[in-house]
Amino acid sequence: MTSSTRILALALLPALVAACGEPDYLPVEELIKPESCESCHPQHFEEWSGSMHAYAADDPVFLAMNARGQEETDGELGDFCVQCHAPMAVRTGATTDGLNLDDVPQHLKGVTCYFCHSVVAVEGTHNNPLTLADDGVMRGGIRDPVSNDGHRMAYSPLHDRESTESSALCGSCHDIVTPAGVAIERTFREWKESVFAREDIPGAHLSCGKCHMIGDREGTVADYDGVPLRKPKDHSFPGVDVALTPWPEKPAQLAGIERDLFGAVNPILCPDSSSSTLGFIYSLDNVFAGHMLPSGAAQDRRAWVEFIAYDDRDQIIFSSGVVADGQAVAEVAAQDPQLWQIRDYGLDESGDIAHMFWDVRQVKSELLPPAVTNDPSDPAFYHAVEKAYILAQNPARVTARMHMRPIGLDVIDDLIASGHLEAKYRDEIVTFTLTGTELEWRLADHGQNCVDRTSQ
Repeated sequence: MTSSTRILALALLPALVAACGEPDYLPVEELIKPESCESCHPQHFEEWSGSMHAYAADDPVFLAMNARGQEETDGELGDFCVQCHAPMAVRTGATTDGLNLDDVPQHLKGVTCYFCHSVVAVEGTHNNPLTLADDGVMRGGIRDPVSNDGHRMAYSPLHDRESTESSALCGSCHDIVTPAGVAIERTFREWKESVFAREDIPGAHLSCGKCHMIGDREGTVADYDGVPLRKPKDHSFPGVDVALTPWPEKPAQLAGIERDLFGAVNPILCPDSSSSTLGFIYSLDNVFAGHMLPSGAAQDRRAWVEFIAYDDRDQIIFSSGVVADGQAVAEVAAQDPQLWQIRDYGLDESGDIAHMFWDVRQVKSELLPPAVTNDPSDPAFYHAVEKAYILAQNPARVTARMHMRPIGLDVIDDLIASGHLEAKYRDEIVTFTLTGTELEWRLADHGQNCVDRTSQ
């Protein structure tokens, strides 16, 4: 066969296959559009549309930080940010640095259906080292998919949350190493060091998808004839970040975050009878998050403890961590020597706090670690972090709880001051109260005894 004959045969192959009865599948040019998925996967599309995956390239804080980073590095930042926030835009050549995202088609922005479900290999541990097949086959965790006329399908352990391989797909994008070589986000590595990555302990293994893609509703994964009832996996991927602009499904996203944060941390509040001065010890045990808490961009996140003591007239005699709405935690920290912050500190070459990741040269970490064993006889089983509060007089009542913001207002203020972020977004930053950490000790009820969730 001559080369020209071979080319002609290849060109005619789709028509020959269709003539033999194979469906006229959607071309890749259509499959890369999330809207092409909506007609058959309306529930998944609705959940994804409100997710931070969908929002990743529209987030004004991301856009502001990327723009500032490009300026301050003279463009050396390149596609570092956008390779994760708009991977299809990078792969199709629609952007090289994210500065033109306003002009990029929406279907190429964010982390899309096509991007995830086309992955065939994970070639590293961080900074999105994923290989896409681009063969029109949509991969998933279903071993017996029903044939359809939209696209070809294949089972992939990378997409099966029951598989030990699946966390690598998620984790390789959620571990970030900066151009300066600093591991600024370490969620995947944190998970790998936790008990939830253990395959040798029966019942211990929990993949990323088991927590962030809860599948407890019965339904179909596609609106198509012959598709059986299964337990579809939720595609809203709640974490801690929330859209700052009008965006679909915001109430559902907030509800998912609050649900997951509620039981993540187990608290204990105890009078400190061992001390020569009056005091209390508040302990926080990260029992159900499969990574540090907070995680991700933990140098930007702000988590802290609010601790208040009252006298027998219910007047405040001591307080720490009382942060007003719209007040930066950093402002309180400057006046509150006992403030317990739970966060990463990004430090520059001089050891000073750095808000912008490209300036960070080292990370000082003060996070809540995850469980590393489920064996109570192992000393490592007890991994709570505690803080002692010293009081000047005996209290009649003490309350304690943990709060978290997805990003610190000091970081937001820095971006506003540099002219890269509009001030209106400051008011959109959410403060979560981890209601599962709320404890109240009363002298009349508890005396010298500790209180936890069961004694409330």
